[in-house]
Amino acid sequence: MTSVIKVENLSKRYRLGKREVKKDTLFGQIGYIMGAPVRNFKTLMSLTNLESEKDSVFWALNDINFEVEQGDVLGIIGHNGAGKSTLLKILSRITEPSSGKITIQGRIAALLEVGTGFHKELTGRENIYMNGTILGMTRREIDSKLDEIIDFSGVEQHIDTPVKFYSSGMNVRLGFSVAAHLEPEILVIDEVLAVGDAEFQKKCLGKMQDVSGHGRTVLFVSHNMEALQNLCTSAIILKHGHLVAQGQTHDMVHEYLKNYLSSNNRISWEFEKAPGNEDYKFLEATVTNGKQDNSKVFYTSDEIHFKLTAWIKKPGQQIDLTYHLVDEMGTLVYVGSSAFIEHEKLGGGFVEMHSVFPRNVLNEGTYSVSRLLLVLNKGHALIDVKDSISFDLLPAPNGLLGWMGNKEGVLKLSNVSWEINQTQNDTRN
Repeated sequence: MTSVIKVENLSKRYRLGKREVKKDTLFGQIGYIMGAPVRNFKTLMSLTNLESEKDSVFWALNDINFEVEQGDVLGIIGHNGAGKSTLLKILSRITEPSSGKITIQGRIAALLEVGTGFHKELTGRENIYMNGTILGMTRREIDSKLDEIIDFSGVEQHIDTPVKFYSSGMNVRLGFSVAAHLEPEILVIDEVLAVGDAEFQKKCLGKMQDVSGHGRTVLFVSHNMEALQNLCTSAIILKHGHLVAQGQTHDMVHEYLKNYLSSNNRISWEFEKAPGNEDYKFLEATVTNGKQDNSKVFYTSDEIHFKLTAWIKKPGQQIDLTYHLVDEMGTLVYVGSSAFIEHEKLGGGFVEMHSVFPRNVLNEGTYSVSRLLLVLNKGHALIDVKDSISFDLLPAPNGLLGWMGNKEGVLKLSNVSWEINQTQNDTRN
């Protein structure tokens, strides 16, 4: 295969701003101000020498090397601030690198931020033609794609309205549709798809699969591990501007979740700042796989343990914990509550509540607790904490539980009974 992108020793550095110095006395401040011209001259002379002020230099990318072959779909994984967006901006020629070499074969269409590349005063239709022209397409080529672009975007009623009046979702819809349909050799997509609704996200993922199936190359940044595994043929992991791993997507997702993810499967509060009031407080909430290794990796074959620590001042109260579990699309998957079982009344100090979700029920994906409630007398919510903890659920290792393809549905039930009958003799004439 032919390499369409080759990155060699790529680095990008920025100079950080310095905090203004203030002296403790009036005369000291006056003296500091009078010395400003000399300091400013020295700063100006040192602007070309970044190494002389190491504390004021930030390396967004540092010595990055990788290649992407034609038709590959490369996933770029990393925490916020890892350098993913900077890398895409350099590849899209929006930002110049500080050092290194990039070789690109083919036209690039990039969707990096909401409305990137749009002229706000032009209509949606005019922006389609402008973007196509920038990609080097003729008007006839754009005309042949125009109806398809507008139909996919779903903004046909507003296509002749200036895009400055578009919502962020409309900008993303039109921007993605333009980037995907004007037939670039390389399509670059950042996390902006998170702005769209669930239905449009599915359309986008399907379109990217279609684009890659026609031999074009896709670079895809996302925090959605399921989408990366379903779409990407390979992946790289960035951490603090360094490329720390590269390989098959399935392996890279496991590597990232195990070793590089800043887990949010636990949240805790100081007593005085904890959610609640003088009578009731949430102190800690965690989700684990029930094992003793404190692993951040969850598999469909694991039990999912939810644990909450609360403080309840008065004893003898009917207090229950309720949580709402949602998937990456925001679909409510399950509402769990201790109100469904008989238990003793609580209170008079610290209380720990523990709930175990059975294994082999949920399909792979990203799940979060959208609401965490402390409920009095099975009806009155005392405390309601939103978006507290989350976890990524991966397919069982080695495929021991069967289907290892793309996620289909939320549930992954292995104990559904089947009965199959077959008539051995064909009695037809």
